[in-house]
Amino acid sequence: MNTLSVAELKRRGMAAIEDGLRFGPLHIVKRNRPSAVVLTEDEYLRLVQGKVSPANGVTALQWLLMHANTGQRTKAQIDADLNAERDW
Repeated sequence: MNTLSVAELKRRGMAAIEDGLRFGPLHIVKRNRPSAVVLTEDEYLRLVQGKVSPANGVTALQWLLMHANTGQRTKAQIDADLNAERDW
């Protein structure tokens, strides 16, 4: 894992981040615990591209309830499929 301590970040500043990002996402460690992850702009855009965020003021539950139920299988069908996969 590509890590950078807060102490090193304070000492070297942006240069430490730029050096670390050459090896992929940079994990910031504070007091020996993961604290944050720094990504390049391109990597960030790749992750968020195509994701639809719910409208402001809508809770996660409200957002889920607004979308139609797309599941078409019954519990019995799901159980049969799982058993078939296990036997395979």
